[in-house]
Amino acid sequence: MLDKDQIAGASRVLVQHWRDGSKLDALEPRLRPQSRAEGYAVQAGIEALSRGTLFGWKIAATSVSGQKHINVSGPLAGRIMSDTVIADGGTASMKGNAMRVGEPEFAFRMGRDLPPRAAPYTVDEVVAAVDTLHPAIEIPDSRFADFTSAGEAQLIADNACAHLFVLGTATSANWRAMDLVEERPQITLRGGRYLGHGKNVLGDPLLALTWLANELSGLGLTLRAGQVVTTGTCHPPLPIEAGDHFAADFGVLGNVSVRFE
Repeated sequence: MLDKDQIAGASRVLVQHWRDGSKLDALEPRLRPQSRAEGYAVQAGIEALSRGTLFGWKIAATSVSGQKHINVSGPLAGRIMSDTVIADGGTASMKGNAMRVGEPEFAFRMGRDLPPRAAPYTVDEVVAAVDTLHPAIEIPDSRFADFTSAGEAQLIADNACAHLFVLGTATSANWRAMDLVEERPQITLRGGRYLGHGKNVLGDPLLALTWLANELSGLGLTLRAGQVVTTGTCHPPLPIEAGDHFAADFGVLGNVSVRFE
């Protein structure tokens, strides 16, 4: 089991690699988390060392394709820091990005706190705590040279592959009356058109959001009002290159886009 000094040491190593844009094969054995709990402890240290503030949360690997992409068996939670958020229609740097994929996602801004408790939150309880729904794009990456072999605990420690995030405008549509499972966002990229599907997000974006609330509750953390949760890609991760324009049309729910340089 990692002690506090080892957890802090692992956090420092990962933060330095993020700042340098460099990669590592693995954390050295004495700093390497062996469980989800240890991975989340290292991740919390990354937040403490960040130059930004906690903007919200991401969920990695909510789809089968996403799980295959990073070789894990289920979802992982990561922190979105304010200094990684790019304005809708803005430009994202490709520097140091080895994963090189973009992901269209349903994101939710919370309207009230969901504190830790013994009983799991229900979908209805979590949805009632939401303020707004937004179209979003996530641009993940990892500090591990071979992220497919890093393993669940190290990927959680590496902030669940959180890198850059683009948040679209809150929708004015009555999304609570819609079946998000059957929403099919259209993505345009390099002249190609791709169709996402809400069911790819852990079966339902609202189920993914509820999973995140309960994952944080189990860690003793509060999902706070004002924080944004992006729920995972609704289309298999799409390869991106410098010069690309990635646009996602969520129909009545709105649009979001980003350019890469």
